[in-house]
Amino acid sequence: MKIINIKYIALLVAFIGFTACNDPEDVTLIEEEVVAELPALSSGSADFSNYVAIGASFTAGYTDGALFKAAQENSFPNILSKQFAKVGGGAFTQPLMNDNFGGLAANGARIAEPRLVFGGAGPVPLESLIGPVTVTTDLTANPTGPFNNMGIPGAKSFHLLDLGIPGSGYGDIMGLGVYANPYFIRMASSPSASVLGDVMAQNPSFFTLSEIAGNDVLSYALSGGTGVDQTGNINPATYGINDITDPNVFAQAFNATVTTLTSNGANGVIANIPYITDLPHFTTVPHNPLDPSNPDFGPQIPLLNSIFGALNQIFAQVDPSRIILFSETEASAVVIKDESLADISAIISGGLLSNLPAFEAFIGQFNLPPQAAPGVAGLLGLVYGQARQATEDDLFVLPSSNVIGEVNTDTFAQLSSPPFSLPPALAGQFSVEGITLPLEDKWVLLPSEQLEIKTATDAFNSTIADAATTNGLAFVDFKSILEQASTTGIPTGNYTLTTNLVTGGLVSLDGIHLTARGYAVMANEFMKAIDATYGSNFEESGNFVDAGNYPTNFSPTLQ
Repeated sequence: MKIINIKYIALLVAFIGFTACNDPEDVTLIEEEVVAELPALSSGSADFSNYVAIGASFTAGYTDGALFKAAQENSFPNILSKQFAKVGGGAFTQPLMNDNFGGLAANGARIAEPRLVFGGAGPVPLESLIGPVTVTTDLTANPTGPFNNMGIPGAKSFHLLDLGIPGSGYGDIMGLGVYANPYFIRMASSPSASVLGDVMAQNPSFFTLSEIAGNDVLSYALSGGTGVDQTGNINPATYGINDITDPNVFAQAFNATVTTLTSNGANGVIANIPYITDLPHFTTVPHNPLDPSNPDFGPQIPLLNSIFGALNQIFAQVDPSRIILFSETEASAVVIKDESLADISAIISGGLLSNLPAFEAFIGQFNLPPQAAPGVAGLLGLVYGQARQATEDDLFVLPSSNVIGEVNTDTFAQLSSPPFSLPPALAGQFSVEGITLPLEDKWVLLPSEQLEIKTATDAFNSTIADAATTNGLAFVDFKSILEQASTTGIPTGNYTLTTNLVTGGLVSLDGIHLTARGYAVMANEFMKAIDATYGSNFEESGNFVDAGNYPTNFSPTLQ
């Protein structure tokens, strides 16, 4: 049963026509502008002869929900390496994937999905447009290193030093699914190698260390806060995959990484991380998408309000903020489960049964017999014990757009079976995500969870800034850059890039990672920081890249 469908914002494309001028008198002659000669490019005190990039998915060039060749070729380190080559920079190697489908396999079994593409109204899986594809990049067929681009999608700070589960290497295929990273498995020099060890084996003269703190909070955010804030736990071997890293663990790992990278006299640039909740993965889905004009939802509002009316009498006495009411004239908020609320399941069940004749009459309108009253009261208490309608302070992860308004098949099966044994129509009616079935925590970032992310981010960024100052390294304030993009936008050439999904140009279709154009902007910010610290003149000499020459999306036919 489909109740309502939440769609992405459609991409609007404007076409501008040009009118030719035929009459000489209509033409205004403009004197040729005199362009000042630019100074020659100089590297200053920086030595780019052996540039190595270390980081996570942004460094790798991850975009549109996957890693693939075209995206890697437009990674910000690869863009930088081409500019560095003009002043003595050497070859720059990357662990390229085998195709442009994206995805990853292990012994032929798919473990990562192909990329997303634009489907006309929003992001859709590549295979929904072109049909099934074979993922040709298998982590058992490792490319030959060493690699200058050591961007490892999913890597956290302590992973760089292999401080996770003892005896299980981060690049050891035997640890796949437990601790090892599939992207590092295919590029590690050996199963026992560490990311930082493989970097230092190349004796880099210059490095970038970017966004490495991101995954220390990102997996928690992507999971809707289902992980644990491990602040106070200094043993990363005990962390779950979706946990927030303790700030002291991060500081130890990050400072050790920087100390090691600079131990041979190398210069470099480090970057902080943004508030990831400003990214469109968390800002695109509104808290109030339930439109009364939708023919699948609007006609049901009176019945829904009648059902919730019985609960609202109890909510009004216990906590009025929990009252659930759908408007017949304006968009309504979805119903969520808020785990920070006190569980009043027993109060709901007891309150409904306290006036048994009235409750038996209430369930009678659904053709349920009086003897079903205790079971239904228990069910309503169980489902709505921590329920409320969302507010604008709640954030919804992007995949929730495919869930809201859909029937949860697991709940439907449960309600259709003993001990509930509801009729199929009624079981379906009570299984609609975000309407009669509160959205689970994995779809929502509550304000309390957002605060945990912000607090950790601030702590991580303080460590990063201190490391830059202490070691005399160039510094990129990626946090401020993203704040600008999410508010006024970033002017670049003929474009103003924003964080809007699809239309903004900066962030790719997964709502987290950048487009190729966004990575070009990032490369320019790195060169700006290098100019300021090492006396190079990439900007003054006209050697910033033109972000407008880079794509914002890739065709579904690109293979």
